[in-house]
Amino acid sequence: MKLNEGLFAIKLYELEQQYGRMQTRLRICQQEDHSRIRQELQRAEDDYRENELLLQKNVESSRSPAVAALSDAQLSYFQKAKELLETELPEYLSSEAGTPAESRMEAAALYTEYAIDFAVQSMRYALVAALKAIDLQMSAEENNEQKEEFNHE
Repeated sequence: MKLNEGLFAIKLYELEQQYGRMQTRLRICQQEDHSRIRQELQRAEDDYRENELLLQKNVESSRSPAVAALSDAQLSYFQKAKELLETELPEYLSSEAGTPAESRMEAAALYTEYAIDFAVQSMRYALVAALKAIDLQMSAEENNEQKEEFNHE
């Protein structure tokens, strides 16, 4: 398969659609009442858990060692991030924030900021990975062309 046949365009379209949905949900939720926020939170957490289970399944049952390793790396990150948000960050911030509720609130805000930073860095890494893949494909095509020219001489 040639990489320039739209594979990356499809993945970028999926990313754009997901980003748009997230942005819209956040804008709408900021105007909603507390019970609606809790419903949206529950829905988002369910979606997150479903995705986590799919990653776990990929780790356990993938025939491709590469897919299993990549899924395991994502799963490890998600599990560590969840652990930080729920237990470690509030403890780190408890002396700075005041009350336990303030500590949890500050931890959640800090976590959100770093989650967004991580997403941005992931996009940068995706660009590097895509450019490397395109470079390797072009190098292979150039080598094939050189071999064909050499064979015709």
